[in-house]
This record gives sequence, C-alpha cells and structure tokens, in this order.
Amino acid sequence: QVQLVESGGGEVQAGGSLRLACTAASERTFENTGGAWFRQAPGKEREFIGRSRWNIGTTDIVESVRGRFTISRDTTQNTMYLQMNSLKPEDTAIYYCAASASISRWSGGSYDYWGNGTLVTVSS
Repeated sequence: QVQLVESGGGEVQAGGSLRLACTAASERTFENTGGAWFRQAPGKEREFIGRSRWNIGTTDIVESVRGRFTISRDTTQNTMYLQMNSLKPEDTAIYYCAASASISRWSGGSYDYWGNGTLVTVSS
C-alpha cells in the first residue's frame, strides 16, 4: 500500500512562509512518475497547485501562486516539498500531496495516491 505523509503545516501570519513536505513510505512511489500538490479551502473544491516530474525535477505551478510557491524534491529522502512564501489569508486550506501510478497518468493529470493533508492557516 502506497503511503504519502504530509507535514509542515501550521499557523502563520500573513507575509510569512512555510515549507510543506510530502514523504513517500516507499522509494518506488515517485520513481518514474511524479507528484503534485493540491489544496482545499473551507467550503471550496480541491484546487490543483502544481506538480513535479520526479526523475528530472521539472515542475509546473499554477499562475495564481506562481512567484510565491515553488515545488522541489529530494530523491534521496523520497520527499517532495512545497515552499510557500508571502502567504495570504486566502492561502488558508488543507494541503494535500498526491502521486501517480505511472508517468502516463501523471502526464494526464490523474493521481492514484493521496496523503491525508496538512492544515495551513494564515492569519491577517
């Protein structure tokens, strides 16, 4: 069973920073595929933030957070990161990481494995 565990959430004041981590229990989880970050704010649908292709490290970030959020990964730690800077109250949400079972599914935006999420609260 594939396990993804997010960490690093918490409460921060507007303008602050947080770095979220998504650690895969198995080194094979991200291998030859990729991962992604999503968030879900209270009362809203889950929103895609960005993704990372594991083996080559390329990333995509949605325009709404580009310049403030970056995705990186440490292949030796089987961990994907979401660095969030200049946080705003509207960034308050539960943040989830996800992984795909294959590169084709990742390329198509389909994710098979999900973490339980970590809460980020940004106060004004």
